[in-house]
Amino acid sequence: MSSVQELFSLEGQTAVVTGGTRGIGQAMAIALAEAGADIILIQRTPTDTTTKSLIESLTLPRRCTIFPSDLSSPASVSALIPSILSAGHTIHMLLNCGGIQRRHPADQFPDEDWHAVLQVNLTAVFTLCRDVGAHMLSRSPDSSGRRGAIINVASLLSFQGGITVPAYAASKGGVAQLTKALSNEWAGKGINVNAIAPGYIATEMNTALMEDEERAKSILARIPAGRWGTPEDFKGVVVWLAGKASGYVSGEVVTVDGGWMGR
Repeated sequence: MSSVQELFSLEGQTAVVTGGTRGIGQAMAIALAEAGADIILIQRTPTDTTTKSLIESLTLPRRCTIFPSDLSSPASVSALIPSILSAGHTIHMLLNCGGIQRRHPADQFPDEDWHAVLQVNLTAVFTLCRDVGAHMLSRSPDSSGRRGAIINVASLLSFQGGITVPAYAASKGGVAQLTKALSNEWAGKGINVNAIAPGYIATEMNTALMEDEERAKSILARIPAGRWGTPEDFKGVVVWLAGKASGYVSGEVVTVDGGWMGR
């Protein structure tokens, strides 16, 4: 029987992370490293070494490698996992946190913004899940039957419609259903596939909401925890979903929302 420390240890494993340069993604990448994982950061701008430096300066530093890729380009995303594998890496975890937002009234929503959001938030997620999943399935399972863990980032808008964000809502609804579909195929083969659905978090993506005094006030009034979330609120849940501690958890969309969905 594994100890609690062993259940939450990611020692000797490697995680591929998108969206790790700031906010929730950065906090989760650092958490995986603190739990023992080496990190491969997928970034559009390889010269941004902020997260890499934070990981390499931990008390127990981990290896961190940046692979450049543009999630808005299907060709770039398709080339990514083959490039990582050809460099000699083995992938034990995939964290899909990269995402974009576009806000317009639905009757004025531009085609180009619709396609951009769906590409980055859903199609790129599928492509990376497919390619990492194939890599994991090609390996023999470990002594506990595990081949790996895939964690996607969903949203409260996986469940609700939102206002002036039809593309984002559609993409995050798709992420939730994709997570369940992949779990149905892979959970029995040692790959756990889950998603994390953030609530209202004080990050750059929500700047427009936070600057709308009336909406920000109404949102805060509905959050039972009495505050907006912070990136630090995601460190525990991502380590749990990445390791053996969540060995019998798959196909779930875990909300981290201060109690919002319970209202």
